Amino acid sequence: MLLKDQMPELPEACSSTYSARLCTPEETLGRVASFLPRYGITRVSRLTGLDNIGVPVWSAVAPNARSIVIHHGKGITDADAKVSATMEALERAIAGSPSIDTVTATQASLELEGRVVDNLAGLIAQGQNEVANDEMLTWVQGRNVLSKAETWVPYEAVILDRTPETPRFWQSSDGLASGNTLLEASLHGVLERIERDAETLWNIANAEQRLKTCLDPRSLLDPIIDGLITKIESADLKLRLFDITSDIGIACFVAFLGPTSITSRSTSRFIDVTKGSGAHLDPARATIRAITEAIQSRLTYISGARDDIYPDTFERPLPREILSYMKAEPKPLPSRKTIGLGPLEDMFDTVLKHLKAASIDSVIVVPLTPTDFPFSVAKVLVPDLENPPGERKRRFEARGISKALFSL
Repeated sequence: MLLKDQMPELPEACSSTYSARLCTPEETLGRVASFLPRYGITRVSRLTGLDNIGVPVWSAVAPNARSIVIHHGKGITDADAKVSATMEALERAIAGSPSIDTVTATQASLELEGRVVDNLAGLIAQGQNEVANDEMLTWVQGRNVLSKAETWVPYEAVILDRTPETPRFWQSSDGLASGNTLLEASLHGVLERIERDAETLWNIANAEQRLKTCLDPRSLLDPIIDGLITKIESADLKLRLFDITSDIGIACFVAFLGPTSITSRSTSRFIDVTKGSGAHLDPARATIRAITEAIQSRLTYISGARDDIYPDTFERPLPREILSYMKAEPKPLPSRKTIGLGPLEDMFDTVLKHLKAASIDSVIVVPLTPTDFPFSVAKVLVPDLENPPGERKRRFEARGISKALFSL
């Protein structure tokens, strides 16, 4: 094990060069600092030193949160990781009980008034009925940024409140994002939805197809990626990266991280290999997100503090499928150009164009913060994209079913 002062350093880089943010992380922290007590965030702390990799990971704690209490964040620098953890805690705290206007009405009455309605049938929870046309429900207004139409969606599908025992809708942080502006939050929310869709489709593919997507991350020729790999290898760990990019064409990767001896052990635990995923218009940035998230997941287990990880998680054996990923042979990344980088507006427009080209016609952004806040939190809903595993009435949508049929 390396001592802290022996850990290799990442190449010097301005974190803003590798992020789609309008402000530096230090500026963002300055914007949100006064809001932490209001939303019950009591502690923000550095976890990096609990592991021997040395990539920054931070934690933010909100003891009375309506979902999870412990939130983690990662990044290239300490400031990146600190703001990542802080903003995730704020996102979830705000989404637990957002200060937004609602309307209680039936879908039929809203449509009779000429309003566009999406009842989000794909997010109905297991054991629950779909929304009836004449059923009274609480609705909230969002905006379909593709059609420019104001769109009403069920309030319960937007919030993140795990206190009800029998929720009508499956609630998830998927598509929940924050930023210095609503545009920034919207971009990161839609990228997360694309990432989750891509990972779901990749998991549907057969094992042979998945293993063929293993790539050598050094082939991206990026100094930050090279620095991350050096730190990983110096900690006696190995990385496997897979290109899970879907037909949408936005770069998506998933990374698996485990001990170098993982493939020769007689038995291994579930927690011995951690996973991270990322999506971005730039393949290098998507890769960095995936790798740093896998490192963050490892520290989540080491810290043992996150309240959605249960004791039996530490006793579960490593699935053979995951072990096969660690045995996969990496190949160089095929030539792929970075697309649409530039101002946030251009990046957002590029992402929307890719979604349209893939026959996605609805991207609904629901703002969750007042307009006078110095930051924004939004829930981004893309009903036609696949969702991560969860307790829903419908496991897959049309894209997942089609992928399953063509992967036989």
